[in-house]
Amino acid sequence: MTTTVWVDGRFVGEDEPALVALDHGLTVGDGVFETLGVVDGVGFALTRHLARLARSAAGLGLATPDETLIRRAVAEVLAHAGDTAQRLRITVTGGVGPLGSGRTEGRQTVVVAASPGGHGPTSKVVRAPWVRNERSAVAGLKTTSYAENVVALAYAKERGADEAILANTVGELCEGTGANVFVERGGELVTPPLSSGCLAGITRALTLEWGAEVGLPVREAAPGELTFDVLDEVERGEAHLLVTGSVRNLTPVVELDGAPVEPGRLSQRLAQLFAARQRDLVDP
Repeated sequence: MTTTVWVDGRFVGEDEPALVALDHGLTVGDGVFETLGVVDGVGFALTRHLARLARSAAGLGLATPDETLIRRAVAEVLAHAGDTAQRLRITVTGGVGPLGSGRTEGRQTVVVAASPGGHGPTSKVVRAPWVRNERSAVAGLKTTSYAENVVALAYAKERGADEAILANTVGELCEGTGANVFVERGGELVTPPLSSGCLAGITRALTLEWGAEVGLPVREAAPGELTFDVLDEVERGEAHLLVTGSVRNLTPVVELDGAPVEPGRLSQRLAQLFAARQRDLVDP
């Protein structure tokens, strides 16, 4: 795999040292990031991703990232990467800081990288034995403090899956390690509300918007409507599951906890709609 990496204004090799040892993103995870899919050499929904990057930074107490700089870096990286780019990542950290959690205001570190690495048309998931804390100080923020997702995804990979689905602390369905989740049942497609602690996914939002535009029954659930045991319905074939993300797009679930499950018809229809819209609207 070849990754094109840009750090603070210069290209560096994949294995070339580029960050200082006391970068606060490295020492304590004090940073934010966005991952985008790449469509025909362009970062998909870049404007929405940059807006969420700014929201995450504000939630951490970081200064607003320099959007002009980041847009220029994205253009340079994608031009350099060429046709190999399928995934784009933008990372902004607090820059040099103390060894502890306290922060010293200074120049932020900006990293933009592009690499191959798409996703297949379907997903296999497992139920994670851990929960998402919907009352966390960083709930709903896309931060570089990602260790719990690394652990949960490794748990899924060990069981032949590509995503782990988590509940929150009150037993509601929440999200995956890097994806939002929709449940298809009763003739409609429903996703957990943001109050569950899930990330406000870009693909999640576009699925809701584009589905509604063409009259498909897709909506956000009311608080408490989707409990984690809805996955039992999926297991029994009474409901279906769809996961969404910026690189996977919309992928119907075909396996839950190692057992095959049927993808839903509405889920498949939304996946087709999204693929068509994505080709026409690169920055919706």
